[in-house]
Amino acid sequence: MAILDIITEGDPRLRTKANKIRRVDEGIRRLAADMYATMLDAPGVGLAAPQVGVLLRLITVEVPEDYVEEGAPGASLTLINPEVVKATGTQLEPPEGCLSIPHWIGTVPRAQRVVIKARDLDFKEVRIRAEGYLARVLQHEIDHLDGILFTDRVVDKSTLRYLPPRDDGEPSDAEVALAE
Repeated sequence: MAILDIITEGDPRLRTKANKIRRVDEGIRRLAADMYATMLDAPGVGLAAPQVGVLLRLITVEVPEDYVEEGAPGASLTLINPEVVKATGTQLEPPEGCLSIPHWIGTVPRAQRVVIKARDLDFKEVRIRAEGYLARVLQHEIDHLDGILFTDRVVDKSTLRYLPPRDDGEPSDAEVALAE
């Protein structure tokens, strides 16, 4: 597995709608594995293929158990061609951050619960029911597939905040807690 470069805001690929994947081959499997390794190395909890400059509808997600709230289940997912088929409720917290917009966070309204239709790495259709933080992460990553950044969804721009990196070389609070 290779650690890929994460592109940042300003790169036009982040604003381009990604292409559907028609079949899984070794190239897609390798890309998924590299994206997963890159996401964990960043550190982040989600990564979409456009964030590594590949315009395909592929996301990886790794949310540890109890990550944002006690009792919340964890999830480790690689999804091909994901789409939200149902969204209910509204959540405003926690603020979002993004590996492609380092050190910035903001409040984004997201659905509290979602149902996602996608395909797995065997190209079998799957449905994911998610709520809370996992629902937020999935919506954020699917937005990347449509060329949408979290800053586009911030309703109140006064909630956008810059959290500088820590002096000791460790990831900032924004990078650890909010990287999507």
